Amino acid sequence: MMKRLDSFYLWGWAVVSIAAAAPALAAEQQGPGHRGVTTNMNIQSKIVSDVLASAEWISKALSQSGYKADFSLESLKQVDRFFEEQAANGQPKPGGLLSQQLGARLFAIGAYVGEVIRRQNGGEWQGDDNDPRAEINIVLRLKTGTILWPVQRVMKRLKNGAEDGIWAYGVAAAEPATRQ
Repeated sequence: MMKRLDSFYLWGWAVVSIAAAAPALAAEQQGPGHRGVTTNMNIQSKIVSDVLASAEWISKALSQSGYKADFSLESLKQVDRFFEEQAANGQPKPGGLLSQQLGARLFAIGAYVGEVIRRQNGGEWQGDDNDPRAEINIVLRLKTGTILWPVQRVMKRLKNGAEDGIWAYGVAAAEPATRQ
């Protein structure tokens, strides 16, 4: 069990290091004459960058902990299994993978869930860096126009259990696109 917690901890530091270094690397690649001016680059909000980095991080951490997290729709069943094994009665199990850094881990799992749905259906993440609750209010807008709040859904999954299942959420999000 300690090895699993260590893998979450180490991956967290790797994500922080990459996120901190990315802006400097981008500026460096532009050359000295640009002085922070970006050209031909989409400027991504910090919260959206955090979502993408967290989804990748949690995918690796979950995989190292015995859960298949390959960004497939089927992998959302593994997220449900994760919650069944790591939480009871709306609370993290003592000593479990959610017993530390709960907020960061729920955010990362929500990012993973949303990214699975986005990759299956197309769409984009939208968030407001000025929102003090940006991590909770991050929105996934699908190409169909459907708007989802995956982090909020993950929080509900923890609190309410299987009745707010993640796999069913992913399948339901895909349905409008397949009904056309």
